[in-house]
Amino acid sequence: VAFANTQGGKLVIGIDDKTHQVVGVDKESLFPIMDSLANAISDSCEPQIIPDIEPQTIDEKTVIVVDVEAGKNRPYYIKAKGKEKGTYIRVAGTSRLAYPEKIRELEMEGARISWDELTCVGYDVTEAATQNLCKDIEAFRKKAGLSEQAVRKEQLFNWKILKNKDGNVLASNAYVLLTSDYFPFSKTQCAVFKGTDRTVFLDKREYTGPIYKQIESAVEFVLRNIRLGATIDGLVRRENYELPVEAIREMIINAHCHRNLSDESCIQVAIYDDRLEVTSPGGLYNGLTYEEVMSGHSKIRNKLIANVFSQMGLVEAWGSGIRRILNKAEEYGLKEPKIEAFDDMFRVNLYRNIGESIGESIGESIGESIGDELEFDVSRLNESQIKILKNLKEDKYLSATKLAKITGISRRNVENNIKKLKDMGVLVRQGSPKYGYWIITKR
Repeated sequence: VAFANTQGGKLVIGIDDKTHQVVGVDKESLFPIMDSLANAISDSCEPQIIPDIEPQTIDEKTVIVVDVEAGKNRPYYIKAKGKEKGTYIRVAGTSRLAYPEKIRELEMEGARISWDELTCVGYDVTEAATQNLCKDIEAFRKKAGLSEQAVRKEQLFNWKILKNKDGNVLASNAYVLLTSDYFPFSKTQCAVFKGTDRTVFLDKREYTGPIYKQIESAVEFVLRNIRLGATIDGLVRRENYELPVEAIREMIINAHCHRNLSDESCIQVAIYDDRLEVTSPGGLYNGLTYEEVMSGHSKIRNKLIANVFSQMGLVEAWGSGIRRILNKAEEYGLKEPKIEAFDDMFRVNLYRNIGESIGESIGESIGESIGDELEFDVSRLNESQIKILKNLKEDKYLSATKLAKITGISRRNVENNIKKLKDMGVLVRQGSPKYGYWIITKR
């Protein structure tokens, strides 16, 4: 049942559960066991599951392999327990009882529809709300550098955001989410906490209304509550946030695009001393695995919203969101973001650079070692850059490869940060690339 409700899987009979050693199946019992398995699975599951059952030889011993394909008529459940108590799913290599919201989502998967495609019964479609949505889509497209062609009401019908039934204009759930705060769960809760847990609130806001406006408001909330620094590039003063803005936007957009809308929880954006955390309702969708997510695979949970976000330029390429967040964090010299997938929620942690306070003592030690006249502004450096400088202070002949081994930072990250330090005038290379050394300047 759990295999059929996710990506499918194989059950092997003849392997010891504890030692995982091949013990095999007695040849005289082989075919009776295969027949019994086929009958038990067929009779016990609803809808009916017909697996592929065959013997295989491993280490000169015979085992039985039961191959269950991903089912199309979900949800599958154990007939004797009923749908509510007998529906199971696979999560992180284990079979778990599906919670009610997951069962509803499995039902929609079986019907080949997504929650945002459903008609919002009784909801009035107004001309004002429709025109506002069209104008906002146009504005986002223009901002993203896409075609400035006007967006008409007819296109909302083409995108299935609106429906025409017997001459009546009906709203999809996607239309409601894009134009109003009709659904109580459609909101983004934002908060700043003291320390690294949720014990003490420092600030909190709750944003409702069209979900694309919630995204903009949530991003602005984060930017107001993280540090903004500045660097001098020639005669130009450049301001930079401590976290990459592109990654912040991507995290919040992904949360709205991929959340489970049948789960009536809210999206949460939390800022701690050490990280930004974005949590969305719903685990991984339609059997998608953690490894697939990290490698850039994607399955669209909310088809209509995803399409509109694409039309607005909010989504660039499917499956690239997590990879873009990881890349931006690396460019900033930040600790690798933590991606967490649970049964009923998905969370992305983008770690803040806590090297500012550490950097003060490192900067002082650097200054003491090469002269009291050195004034070193470490507040504009990230943690990786501070680590690099600390080690170069001790050994100016270190190569990028050796720095990577000593600091635990990837070589690519070391090279990127050395380039930035050179651009800032903090580091200067003397001598040849192979036999030269580094000088920490008075910048």
